[in-house]
Amino acid sequence: MKIYYSATSPYVRKVMACAIIRGLDGRIEKQASNPHASPEDLLADNPLSKVPCLVTDDGLSLFGSQLICEYLDSLGDALPLFPAQGAARWRALKFQSLGDGILDAAVPCRGEQGKPVEAARDAQIARYKAAMSRAVDALEADPPHKHVDIGSVTVACALGYLDFRFGSDPWRAGHPKLAAWYEGFAQNKGLAETAPV
Repeated sequence: MKIYYSATSPYVRKVMACAIIRGLDGRIEKQASNPHASPEDLLADNPLSKVPCLVTDDGLSLFGSQLICEYLDSLGDALPLFPAQGAARWRALKFQSLGDGILDAAVPCRGEQGKPVEAARDAQIARYKAAMSRAVDALEADPPHKHVDIGSVTVACALGYLDFRFGSDPWRAGHPKLAAWYEGFAQNKGLAETAPV
């Protein structure tokens, strides 16, 4: 397998954390790629010019962290990250959606903050930050469980990205339960080995 990646992408981190947890990271060749430059090799496998993009051993191109993680979860014999059914499944998928939602606000917010000040841009940044704040508040009220599933991995990657890119605007203040959960969960091998630097 081959993955197009950017070292600081939280979506790539999520995929690689899942690969490590599943014991598959040694089977994945990493190919650094700048999706903003739309390189030809990436475009050939992902017309959206986004990372992560995984090319399977049989040549199938998969893009989007949710899809790639679910594919990786179908390989090998490790305990599944996607519970098969029942309340555990829906809780894991809920937390995956919440974590991805934080990233879907945080990544473009980070991009907008580097541009010249404009009223419309400032309003959009405020909207992104409000969404992130509400999501962190919801996680404080109901933190993920300590066991490893796709939801807890995604939330941990989202909180790690907030630390990495918004360190001057810390999420921990007023969220002691979530901060305690994160400190413990971030020690998981998949998260520890993929922490952005």
